[in-house]
Formats: sequence, C-alpha cells, structure tokens
Amino acid sequence: MSGVAHQELREKGGIFMFEKILVPLDGSALAETILPQVEDLARTQKAHIILLTVGNTSGVAVIAEAGTTIMTEFFEALRRAAETNLIGITNTLKAKGLKVSWIYREGVPAKGIIRYADEAQCDLIAMATHGRGEIAWVLGSVAEQVVSHATVPVLLMRVLKGQPLMKKEVLLSGP
Repeated sequence: MSGVAHQELREKGGIFMFEKILVPLDGSALAETILPQVEDLARTQKAHIILLTVGNTSGVAVIAEAGTTIMTEFFEALRRAAETNLIGITNTLKAKGLKVSWIYREGVPAKGIIRYADEAQCDLIAMATHGRGEIAWVLGSVAEQVVSHATVPVLLMRVLKGQPLMKKEVLLSGP
C-alpha cells in the first residue's frame, strides 16, 4: 500500500496499530521520561493512553509485623500519593488534547502491569528503564520482567544519566 493510500485510510478513520497504550508509572521522575514519546505516539495513532501505578505490596511481610493499623495506613498513604500523581499527569495530558485515563492497583509491579495489559486489551506497553546493567540481570528489573513475559509489544526507553564531557587528551590517554 502506498503512502497516499495509508494517508487516505487514516483520514477516513482507518485502522491504527496502537489503540490503547499502557504507561506504567511508579511515581519517579525517571518513569515519567517516557511521556513525551507516548504523547507523540498517541497523537499520531489516535490512541488512548492508560496510566497505571501498581503499588508494590511485595514487601508486605516486613510491614505486617508492625501491625495491621500501620500496614493499612501505609497502603492508604501509598495509594493517595499515587492517585494524586496519576491525576496530575492525566490532567496535563488531557489539556494537550489527548485521551487519557488512569488506574491504581496493588500487587507485584511486573505481574500487575502484565495482568492489566491483558485485561484491558492494551496494544502496547511503554515504559522508561534505568538500565542498571548487571544488578538488574541478577535481581530482575520490572522492565526486564515485563519485556520477558508481556503478551503485547513493549516499548522501552533507556534513561541514562549524563556524564561530564572529558577533554580529548584525558579520553585518549587510557588507563
């Protein structure tokens, strides 16, 4: 199909590759670095963005020892903070003319992301990763687990911290 035929199909409300894009967020600035790319993709695909935070309950045994009241208060505070963040990002994206919704769940993050992507019939999971290298291979990062087990395509954006520029002489001098 030619480029002109694709453009005509789009103008007539044709089929797009991604209709629902799931964006897992953990409340960190790093996780949100994927948002500009998701905005562009959602705009070109006319896709619905779903923001998801999975409140991590995998360490619940340690908190449970402190008592049920403390545990309940902890998870309630976690939920409120996540929902405040999700609502803020949702409003910002909606103000840009995008179709956005959010959801908060509790559980193990990677499993929760994969499960929700399947339940909501998402077409793509888009997330940022820190690329911790060897530590992530040993422990298994959330992004690595999602890529390994998701049943839909996963778009990962590796976020690297900038390094100060080195002088040419230092760079070429070797160890």
